Amino acid sequence: MSKGRVYLVGAGPGDPKLISVRGMEAIQKADVIVYDRLANPRLLKHRRPDAELIFVGKLPDKHILKQEEINHLLVDLALQGKIVTRLKGGDPSVFGRVGEEAELLAEHDVTFDIIPGITSSIAVPAYAGIPVTHRNFTSSFAIITGHEYPNKTYSGLDWEHLAKAIGTMVFLMGVANLEQICRELIRCGKSPETPVALVRWGTWADQATITGTLADITNKVKEAEFKSPAVIIVGEVVKLREKLAWVEKKPLFGRRVLVTRARSQASELVDLIDDLGGEPVEFPVIKLQPPSSPEAQQALDEALNELHTYDWILLTSVNGVEFFFNRLRQLGIDVRRMGNARIAAVGPKTAEALADRGIIADVLPSKFQAEDLLEAIQSDLIKGQKVLLPTADLARDYLPAKLRELGLQVAEVDVYENVLTTDDGAEVIHLLQNQSIHIITFTSSSTVTNLIEALKQLGIEDPVSLLQGVEIACIGPKTADTVRRYGLPVTHMAEEATVASLVQSMIQPK
Repeated sequence: MSKGRVYLVGAGPGDPKLISVRGMEAIQKADVIVYDRLANPRLLKHRRPDAELIFVGKLPDKHILKQEEINHLLVDLALQGKIVTRLKGGDPSVFGRVGEEAELLAEHDVTFDIIPGITSSIAVPAYAGIPVTHRNFTSSFAIITGHEYPNKTYSGLDWEHLAKAIGTMVFLMGVANLEQICRELIRCGKSPETPVALVRWGTWADQATITGTLADITNKVKEAEFKSPAVIIVGEVVKLREKLAWVEKKPLFGRRVLVTRARSQASELVDLIDDLGGEPVEFPVIKLQPPSSPEAQQALDEALNELHTYDWILLTSVNGVEFFFNRLRQLGIDVRRMGNARIAAVGPKTAEALADRGIIADVLPSKFQAEDLLEAIQSDLIKGQKVLLPTADLARDYLPAKLRELGLQVAEVDVYENVLTTDDGAEVIHLLQNQSIHIITFTSSSTVTNLIEALKQLGIEDPVSLLQGVEIACIGPKTADTVRRYGLPVTHMAEEATVASLVQSMIQPK
């Protein structure tokens, strides 16, 4: 058996978009990912479906695996011929033990790559509005461990030199020893009035900052019960925070938002939340796929083979457009066969999806519900006309029923179906139980019912109670009605049935 390969990857400080391109590639190609608690779980969603995950995280008071065991684990996996990605928070070379891991790999002649990451010692202060250098304050900085191996003492540090010769000092993993750090710096000549900042969970939704001086920061941290992991910044640059703090000014800063939409259509919502300073957590309780039943497949194919006979084709969603045209292509049916039909679309995104395929909708209602579509086309309908309505298996029956009442021949066919999925559910339950989800977004009634059912399948006996106290944002009135049927209040309501309007509703005053 040939030896595998190990990628020692810096995941960055927490924000998943701060990982390098090469680091992301290592995640995507790995057979096994060995990760710790400071690597954002959202990065793991980019793994191969068959990739094995091994958590070796360290807590301040508990080690899941000792470092020596991790070193040998990497060697053992590589000797099995596997591609291994060791995902570490920050940069692996900055107090990340990458040297120890690489040494053992080299001793066993295992090929490895060290892929740098953005170190928290620079990124976390930046996210708090504190650049580690500034020409008006200092042109130097030092990165210092908050505890030293193996006995967590400071005998190896030259406090005299640090206090007198270094500009900005950044201490990592030092919250437990903050009092000693401040005492030693003052003893060696640093002014007690020197500014100090601690930034906890920097670049994450939980980011919090506390400032003070060497003289009073210890008491402030104790009073606030400010816990690790946190970066400690000592120096005059801390004074810039008041002017430069930029992340906290974003309207969704500090908010963790659950996205229940299907992964294939969630990117716009995820990106908007991220741009506004929130932390999106994807839990796609819906998976979209072509119809699975032979009867639905046959009905769809028969309708598409009669495409030239329809007077109207009504498309009610972007998903409907995508699956409709995918099936046309699979059957080898030329879109010009629909040239006799008038095309109506519900919503600008649906119309845009049609335009991307070279088709301009004849009718686009000003509002985005089935009732509004019917109102927009009703004056042009003629009794006896044939209407094709490609939709989802869970679609409402309002529109086809009304069309039949008006004397039209309606072919209502399923072009796709919604399937419940519970992938990544354990992480979501952990966040909900710790009240770390602040907003849940629902973009359809099926996302509501599927979330409740997914939580049940994951072992939650009373999902509604688990969701109590979490703000809920809905894309439309039908979705909101479904939420209320479960006894949950709707906090945010989109003015229009669009993702942009949904996000806008979350940042407006309640």
